[in-house]
Amino acid sequence: MGKLIYGSSSRELELDDRMLAHVKSIAVMKLRRNESFTISWPRSLETGGGRVTIWVHPSISLQFEFDQEERPELNRSWLESMMQDANKTGDLAIGREVPDIAERARHTNVSEPRPRKSSA
Repeated sequence: MGKLIYGSSSRELELDDRMLAHVKSIAVMKLRRNESFTISWPRSLETGGGRVTIWVHPSISLQFEFDQEERPELNRSWLESMMQDANKTGDLAIGREVPDIAERARHTNVSEPRPRKSSA
């Protein structure tokens, strides 16, 4: 479990390293463009349930701590989905991973259609 640490407060969010890598990628892309946005995530039932949202701004410290040294492979479809949602609503909602369409296509054994020979 990695951590997203927000600002100088003790606000920490524990996420598995794969999810944290995707959140980091989107956050870095948006902050490079000086875009402010929110990040939202559900609270556990043990802490009362509900949802937490933080305001992310280029002037506020954001730190990512990973448990694993290796970088997880990023799911392009998930990144695109997260970025589209964040751009549309201004909120980067942390949720379930979407299937990687490109990865599925590589593993599907579908042959390309062959051009037909014309009979002249």
